Formats: sequence, structure tokens, C-alpha cells
Amino acid sequence: MALNSMYENLMGLPLFNGISYNRLSEIVGNTRLAFSKYLPGERILTAGDPCIRMMFIIGGSVRLSIRNSTDRFAVTQTLEAPTVVSPDFLFGRNTLYPATVTAIDTVSIMQIEKNDFINIIRSDEVCLFNYLNYISTNAQKAIDGVLALTSGSLEERIAFWIIALTQRDGKDITFSCRQRDLYTLFGVQRSSFISTLEGMKARGLIDYSTTEIRVLSRNDLRSVLLKTPD
Repeated sequence: MALNSMYENLMGLPLFNGISYNRLSEIVGNTRLAFSKYLPGERILTAGDPCIRMMFIIGGSVRLSIRNSTDRFAVTQTLEAPTVVSPDFLFGRNTLYPATVTAIDTVSIMQIEKNDFINIIRSDEVCLFNYLNYISTNAQKAIDGVLALTSGSLEERIAFWIIALTQRDGKDITFSCRQRDLYTLFGVQRSSFISTLEGMKARGLIDYSTTEIRVLSRNDLRSVLLKTPD
């Protein structure tokens, strides 16, 4: 990848939003960076791997899959460069990647070790605020989701499940599960569950089958969650 092209991709990442080309060049020049490539179908991460570095997708696209322990529920999504994989798991109690990540096409990865990332956000206020805004937004989203689960409509509760398990730039999102398991999980009758899905489908939010819910627009779906954007 050409240097200018790489910098353009980096400047498109949430962490480096608002950073000038010259400042980004300085950061890159003073930071140990690791680059790697993956071929289509290669596994990049396995759910449960330690999150000890920031992983940036700077070329290509990947498929993320989050599953429960019995494989009865699975949420998959596509991330396209430039993006970062699960940056909110670098710190905190749980520092394990939540998703298995597989290359869709030829994928270029740039990684920054945790200590080096700490040095970046210590030395650059823009990077610091970008990262704080990212993780704060996710924390606030969780509060909205809990409220939706306790008092919101079934539509809001479905939206929360999908939004909470995907990244803001996730595309081609699919929630795989048997309908019977889903309406049991949400504590509703099958007729109420299907009626809600039909209403969401009619508004262009989702499509669905007996085993999948496919998100047509995450941006539109997130507005369902107590009318609060993420």
C-alpha cells in the first residue's frame, strides 16, 4: 500500500479524526507499527483472544461473528477499511476480543501495542478525545439499551440486541437464531414477535426468515432505540 494511501486510510479512522497529515506523519514516525496481510477466508482473530493491541483494518474487509456458548445465537457483521476492531476491549475488566474475525478479501492490518497506544493518547489531545468519545458513546448506548429491555417496546428490545452486538460502521448485519428461541428469550408470544418483525420489515429496517434477521440499515435501526443515536 502506498504511503499516501495508507495515511488517507488512517485519517479516516475514528481515533485519528481531525488529525492533520503532518501530525499523523509524526505519530506514525514515533510509533512502533506492525503490518500484516491476510488472504480471503483466513482467520485473523478468534473470539476470546487477548486484546493487547489496537487492530486497524487499513485495507480490505472482514467478517466478525459473535456467538453464544451453545451456538444458538450468532450476530455477524462486515467491517470495511478504514476501521478498528473492538477498540473498547483494550482496557477494563474484560480484555478479550468478543468476535471471531475472518478476511473476506485480501486484508491489510496495522497493529499498535497497548503501551504505544497509551503514549499516543497521552501526547495528543485529539486522539485522546476521539478515543474517550468512542468508548463513552458505547457506555451510554448500554444505558439506553437497559431501559429498552425493562420498559421499551419489543421493537426497541430487538434493536438493542443488534446494536449492542455490532459496531457503528458494521454492514451486512445478520442475527441468526431460531424464531422459537427468540420469542422465548424476549418473553412474548409468537404472534406478537412476528407482528413486530413484520412492522420493522415494512419500514425497511430489517428482513427476516425463520432462522435469521437481516438488518437493512443499522443507522435507521439505531434510531428505534429510545430515539437515541449511537
